[in-house]
Amino acid sequence: MKKIIGYTTGVYDLFHIGHLNLLKNAKANCDYLIVGITTDELVQYKGKSPVITLSERMAIVEAIKYVDKVVIQDDLDKVKAWDKYHYDILFVGSDWQGTAKWNKYELELKKVGAKVMYLPYTKTTSSTLITEVLKKIEQDVE
Repeated sequence: MKKIIGYTTGVYDLFHIGHLNLLKNAKANCDYLIVGITTDELVQYKGKSPVITLSERMAIVEAIKYVDKVVIQDDLDKVKAWDKYHYDILFVGSDWQGTAKWNKYELELKKVGAKVMYLPYTKTTSSTLITEVLKKIEQDVE
């Protein structure tokens, strides 16, 4: 029986329960999970820089029992990633579902026999929220 290969990506900065939930849910839907960690340069599209270094973020994600392989994501193109890893399922948070970008990925990946699976987004915690709280604490200290 063919192993189902899953693929997901993220910055995984300030690792939190939302990250863990995504990885756990992804692994529950595949046999082998590859996780791409976004480079510092590539994350600039979000208009911010990671707090934790790339090598440390990779080490953290690599230590998670749901993850089989960690790779560097230095290109946002998920079809190019399919060319490298030949995954069967691309996992992404449900907050992206229905967007033009992800509708396009669904169509392009379907042509090569892969699919996009949207996993529940953890609304209670996000790296952005954690960063905002830390900035407020820093301001209060000054």
